[in-house]
Amino acid sequence: MISVPKLALCAAILAGLSACVTINIYFPAAAAEKAADRIIEEVWQLREGAAAQPKANGEAK
Repeated sequence: MISVPKLALCAAILAGLSACVTINIYFPAAAAEKAADRIIEEVWQLREGAAAQPKANGEAK
């Protein structure tokens, strides 16, 4: 039978080895920049459209 200290040591080694796994995901910089630019343009268009529309009570923002 395996003693408790040996079992604890094996568990610690297994936990240490599994902690060393790294997953790297690389995004194409150009595609990310285009997406960011598109989102920024959409937000500005929404803000400009909301600023051009008068409020419900007839006053401009």
